[in-house]
Amino acid sequence: MAAEQAKQARSGGRGARRALRSAPDMQMLPSLHRGLPVCELMDAEHVAKIDDASMAILEEVGVVFRDAIALEDWKRAGAKVDSERVYLDRNLVRELISTIPSGWSYRARNPEKSLPFGGKHSIFVPMTGAPFIRDLEDKRRWPTIADLNMFHKLAHMSPALHSTAHHIVEPMDMKVSHRHLAITYSSMKHSDKTFMGMTTSGKNAEDVMDMCEILFGREVMEETPVVTGNCNGNSPLVWDETMLSAMRAFVKRNQPVLCSPFVLGGANTPASVAPAVAQLNAEALSALAYTQVIRKGAPAIYGHYLSTVSMKSGAPMAGTPEISLMNFMIGQMARFYNVPWRTSNLLGGAKTFDAQAGYESAMTMNAVLHAGANYIWHSAGWNEAGMHCSVAKFVVDAEMCAMGYRMAEGVRWDDFEEAIAAVRDVGPGGHYLGHPHTQANFERAFFMPKLFDNNSIEQWQAEGSQELTERALKHARKLLDEYEEPKLDEGVDEALRDYIARREREIPAVDELNTEY
Repeated sequence: MAAEQAKQARSGGRGARRALRSAPDMQMLPSLHRGLPVCELMDAEHVAKIDDASMAILEEVGVVFRDAIALEDWKRAGAKVDSERVYLDRNLVRELISTIPSGWSYRARNPEKSLPFGGKHSIFVPMTGAPFIRDLEDKRRWPTIADLNMFHKLAHMSPALHSTAHHIVEPMDMKVSHRHLAITYSSMKHSDKTFMGMTTSGKNAEDVMDMCEILFGREVMEETPVVTGNCNGNSPLVWDETMLSAMRAFVKRNQPVLCSPFVLGGANTPASVAPAVAQLNAEALSALAYTQVIRKGAPAIYGHYLSTVSMKSGAPMAGTPEISLMNFMIGQMARFYNVPWRTSNLLGGAKTFDAQAGYESAMTMNAVLHAGANYIWHSAGWNEAGMHCSVAKFVVDAEMCAMGYRMAEGVRWDDFEEAIAAVRDVGPGGHYLGHPHTQANFERAFFMPKLFDNNSIEQWQAEGSQELTERALKHARKLLDEYEEPKLDEGVDEALRDYIARREREIPAVDELNTEY
């Protein structure tokens, strides 16, 4: 009798686990509260060495700000300005960055998906900016606005993705001068998670701020961030008018920007890890400091994009050990200045979703999680050095983020006594499958991937010998079939569409644009 009960319990347990693996569970995970200790490569002396070298660069080499407004702002702030070059005293820099908040809460359209951020809290954000797509048939082609809508839906349905980003792929069927409007609307319409805002010009960034005001209200934006912008530097040591004008649009409205030097190690930085980090640190600090010149106390994020360059071909590389080392060091520097920081995740340089893409991505993710990054961008879809977003890789990366999330939470101790009691119940030679503790905890005990195959080869062959790309594309189609749009308030939706229509009438077509717009 006891044996029969155990058999039934075991059978029920396996059935429950199979049901769990196949059941759609799209509830977004909370902001990751990291339980792993951070990996700190540098001792206090090395941190001070990087800081001193960066400050010396700011004081003695200077940073070029190719923007008349920024130059006047820096003069009023007390910096030395010579033509377009700004020389920043280290005491001024330290005073300015000390007013950046160490954390905040992101307000999402759905308040239940709002996110604490900074300190030990991290969020996963999909990739952006791909000029090509590998689509649901795994064909490489130019993307459309419908493809972008699709990715925003997939991001909405991926529990470990906390944001829909913005232009995951570039909608090539839209006028360049109007794209930012359609991209922002897609983020707002197809998901109720937080999102990113376009920073392709100051005017475009102002449009994004206006649309956010329609969605959230001016008062909410004054109280808390609702969107994130990205401003890339032109390494080495240059910030241009396009990025700085967009930065002002966001920061004046109390919305954070990623202050992101664009590192091609060995090409636009020294060909050595520590000096490259010193230059990047100087560039990031100069932009972070400027956010506080614009508006003291505004949120801002220490950013970067890291790549190393092949000394044979000049091509950017992903997943290299030096990128991991730089992530560890940058994490330490951001914590030294007590500001949240951004990194890039799951990067691949492969042309298809192959083993290279997987190895490079896994190498990067492990370093990112142990480095303690807060804004973990490019977390789904990135391949071919960012030239395309792969649908297959997107959904697998999203599951990888869920696995990384579980690892980074750390060890759970809340059921320790019950599990030790189970050892006494089962005793030598027994099994745990039917034990009450297992039945109560199997759903959370061990992560069960939906897309990785761990069955016997006979079962795999019986099910069609599907490899990962085929399984992933099948899963993506299933998700899209099950997608339910989180409807916008009708009045808000109408106001957004009216705003877009008006701005499309006002903004000239791309071939009519002049340099002053």
